[in-house]
Amino acid sequence: MKINQSFISVIVPCYNEEEVINHTHKRLTAVLSKIKMKCEIIYVSDGSDDKTNSLLEKIHLNDNNGIVKIVFLSRNFGHQIAITAGIDYAKGDAVILIDADLQDPPELIPTMIEKWKEGYRVVYGQRKNRQGESRFKLFTAKYFYKTLTYLSDIHIPEDTGDFRLMDRKVVDVIKSMPEKDRFLRGMVAWLGFNQFALKYDRVERYAGESKYPFWKMVKFSIDAILSFSIKPLRIAMLLGFTSSIVSLGGILYAITKWMIGTPVVGWTLMFIAIMFFSGVQLISLGVIGEYIGRSYSETKNRPLYVIDKKEGFI
Repeated sequence: MKINQSFISVIVPCYNEEEVINHTHKRLTAVLSKIKMKCEIIYVSDGSDDKTNSLLEKIHLNDNNGIVKIVFLSRNFGHQIAITAGIDYAKGDAVILIDADLQDPPELIPTMIEKWKEGYRVVYGQRKNRQGESRFKLFTAKYFYKTLTYLSDIHIPEDTGDFRLMDRKVVDVIKSMPEKDRFLRGMVAWLGFNQFALKYDRVERYAGESKYPFWKMVKFSIDAILSFSIKPLRIAMLLGFTSSIVSLGGILYAITKWMIGTPVVGWTLMFIAIMFFSGVQLISLGVIGEYIGRSYSETKNRPLYVIDKKEGFI
């Protein structure tokens, strides 16, 4: 492959981005016009219910260079699935993922391409600073990655998102991984290959609001941890052993007190013990249930997404 004649695909997942999508397209096309390579931009509308779809239609109609392609999903399937849909339709020798909110600057794309030319299979953005985010968001993000690093069987770089460039070889392997509960940055880390961390300052959203409220972030975090580790099951088993040992100690203590003529009286201690061990059991069952639920979801073998229509594809 002659790398100077390569084809670059840029994937932009969109969900209710009416306030920013025109500006995003303007900045993307300005950057891509300077790299002197054949390009395509694949916008994936993830069930947007504002004016995003109509704005994307106008962008496509006004595209004189023929680089804009749009995939409209039939409903909101989620950010990771929208990216997956874009990956499935990308034809580039290198595929770049970037969100529509402009927190990740498109102006870094030429640097990513240069690193790719140097031989890196993956060039991922790693945030030095995160502007416009609350202390709570920064705190939870920090300890999410620390928890994930501790529990996971692979190393997933801290302070990274989905903003990255992937070589076609990496993309083809990703496409062969059919799991339903997807955590793409973890999947890419699992693959290995020669990867480069491109450090940058993440800016505040250009417009709109975050598409990851608290409970959605919690679900995303659970998906990330359970997709790349069985340590929660081992922790549940350890809790079971610990509670059994504590229970045995309590039984021996009660028998000993009875034998010496001073039996244990009162219900407070018993009530606390019952509540504690019931909590341990329910937590353990919940962890096991999460894994069983994911196995059930996989066995149904439903498609990851459903397409309503496409624009710009031949």
